[in-house]
Amino acid sequence: MHELSQFIQGNPDPRELKRALAVQMVLQDYRHREIQAVLQVSSGFISKWTAAFEQQGVGGLQLKHKGSTGYLDAGERLAVLEWLKQKNYWDLQELQAHLENRYDVVFGSLQSYYELFHTAGISWKKTQKRNPKKDPELVEKKKQEITTWLEAHRVLIEAGELVVLFIDECHLLWGDVTGYVWGQTNQRIEIPIVNERQRQTYYGALNYCTQEFLVEAYPQGSSESTIKFLKYLQLQYPQQRLAIFWDGASYHRSEELRTYLQSVNQDLAEDLWLLTCTRFAPNAPEQNPVEDVWLQAKRFIRSSYHLCKSFTVVKFLFKFVIHHQVFNFSKLSMYGSFSLIT
Repeated sequence: MHELSQFIQGNPDPRELKRALAVQMVLQDYRHREIQAVLQVSSGFISKWTAAFEQQGVGGLQLKHKGSTGYLDAGERLAVLEWLKQKNYWDLQELQAHLENRYDVVFGSLQSYYELFHTAGISWKKTQKRNPKKDPELVEKKKQEITTWLEAHRVLIEAGELVVLFIDECHLLWGDVTGYVWGQTNQRIEIPIVNERQRQTYYGALNYCTQEFLVEAYPQGSSESTIKFLKYLQLQYPQQRLAIFWDGASYHRSEELRTYLQSVNQDLAEDLWLLTCTRFAPNAPEQNPVEDVWLQAKRFIRSSYHLCKSFTVVKFLFKFVIHHQVFNFSKLSMYGSFSLIT
């Protein structure tokens, strides 16, 4: 056991380390299923390397090949590719272990493993988040409802009597300034950040017809901030009715907000309301084109990292690049195209 502990502490190759840890856990009376859960190995793997250790000591756990790409013959290579294609997830260390345990092959270069991935149609990519609560049918239904509503009010929208605004909130963090940028290979790119969690909440409204974006800063997302932003928008469009489209955040449907809407619309018929609010389908942020505006703003501050010496500068640049700007991207026609009649 002492020899095994020294071997583990000697910082061996990750594959050798996994073998040694499996053997050590066996010697410490862990069950196979416990070892499998911790190390993500098979029961056969545990048995194989325990037997190798009993017969040869730590020498039996060490890699035997440091070689080239010529260890897999054509049939073995085809079998490995088929094995890769049938999997639902992929991991480099798992591929290394599979080749070694099944074919006793260890490549001398990681490029040989990458080539197998590439041939099997597997590439390195960023994972994408997905909300399991999202209902695609409900999302499509809501999209059709919004499209139909806008089309029914086309004359008023293009005459400028009804302003359609897509609204969203963004919680900008100081840490959002960090990201991938170009730089010299041998030098680190460092940005002075005192508190990466320091934040500023912004409310943004995109005019679906003119494509102009308005943004205001508030302490937080809340009913109070939401009502203040709606009042701000009413001042920007004092002679027009407003149609608001936004998500189902709690402060978009609070009692305080409902009271405010009642005070604005009073006893008017619904089709004459001065301020109409419609929610998107739940768990579907892609329905709101404002998401793309926030993304452009964050990309800008990341590319301008050399200017961001303080969070005050970050906030200034974030608002500067989008406030009163006119945008033109594909999502701005997802509910139909509109233009002001002049």
